[in-house]
Amino acid sequence: MKLKNKGEKYFNFYDYVIKVLSICKIGKIYSTDPYAIENYTELEKLSMKMLGNFDELAFDKPNIFLRNVYPTPSISCRCLIFNDKGEVLLVQESSDGTYSFPGGWCDLYDSPSEAILKEIEQEAGAEVENLSLLGIINETPLRKDMKHEWDSVPSYALLFKARVKKMSGEHTHETNDIGFFDINNLPKMSRKMVDEDIKRAITAALNNEMIVD
Repeated sequence: MKLKNKGEKYFNFYDYVIKVLSICKIGKIYSTDPYAIENYTELEKLSMKMLGNFDELAFDKPNIFLRNVYPTPSISCRCLIFNDKGEVLLVQESSDGTYSFPGGWCDLYDSPSEAILKEIEQEAGAEVENLSLLGIINETPLRKDMKHEWDSVPSYALLFKARVKKMSGEHTHETNDIGFFDINNLPKMSRKMVDEDIKRAITAALNNEMIVD
């Protein structure tokens, strides 16, 4: 059965199905619960069938789930956000209590700026200004303490810098707390970025330099 409404609602539903498929992929990779994996698999199959309703349209977002794509590095984003005192904004990870720069994995079809602004709002409840690209780092070769299978997946991190404009204080379950810290006296940092890259990022931000691995 084809969807008759080919307007905004039609495209919104297509985006919804793509998002569900993305969640299913992540769930099947990271989940260790057989029941959860079974449900992700079933939901994935149902969503794939739904995508058949869209074969009449030429979308600018191709269905990458229907084929095996060339393997490429995963992309994440991080942002160094400073206040008027020169302190940097950090979020406390709910998983282990360590701190990190706001950011995360980039969602499918989001532009880099869309991805980082979304992560900043969700994790830190912050609105920023003067957003600019700080650089890109190759995270893969520096991960010497691999504890999980997915640590070995090649990944690049897009680094941004910005100034805080407004703080709401609201954040998602991924973070316990948010706060500004002296760059010379940082708390225990998350293993999402190694110490070398943290120092490189701060130095580059202070000197208006760009990091390119």
